[in-house]
Amino acid sequence: MAAPSTPVSDPESEATTWRTRFLNLLDRIPVPTAISTTDGVITGANPALAALWDVTPGRLTGRSLLDLFTPTDGGQLVKVDAALRGGRRSRYPVRVRWTAAGRSYEGQLTVEPVSDPAGASPPLLATLRVDEERPPAECARPDVVLGPQERRILELAAAGRTTSVIARTVGLSGDGVNYHLVRLARRLSVPNRTALVARAYVLGLLSPAAWPPAAPAPDPSPPAAPGDRA
Repeated sequence: MAAPSTPVSDPESEATTWRTRFLNLLDRIPVPTAISTTDGVITGANPALAALWDVTPGRLTGRSLLDLFTPTDGGQLVKVDAALRGGRRSRYPVRVRWTAAGRSYEGQLTVEPVSDPAGASPPLLATLRVDEERPPAECARPDVVLGPQERRILELAAAGRTTSVIARTVGLSGDGVNYHLVRLARRLSVPNRTALVARAYVLGLLSPAAWPPAAPAPDPSPPAAPGDRA
């Protein structure tokens, strides 16, 4: 009787499996994160990053990181580029600024090469730490501008829809919907979804005369897409 053969390991198949697992994990990470080529072209982004511009992650694929973020110190970028071209593996923090929904933000983008058995050039893992916003203490009513997706999610939450129903309606994962709701709750300084809806009515973000819940008509001149320049 022949002895059972030992399964042959397929490195390429294993690499694909681990890459798929990582991408699934990426969607659940609350930190804004992107995967890019060594030239900075985004090949994957998570909902937390896409939420900064109120778009789906797929809308960021193919864009350049430099279309989205502007380094505050060009010298930092030159040093990072030289280090990557020299094959050095480390974490490289870069101070950046960007504009979304008509407001300017700053933060730190950390770029790190990641080994990839399937490719000769290592992809880059880019994570963003957004500087905490500190509105003036005397500002009792925050100036909140809702993007189209945030507005729709808030309307559905106010109508009592579950996270899974909202996710199917707007085309996001459940984690993506929760990220938007948590982010809105922080901006409005409330502890949970119920308080978020109540605060939204107080601030006029939802119309008390409409059912199903609806936000007032947005400004007819929406903000430019991320990276667009005049």
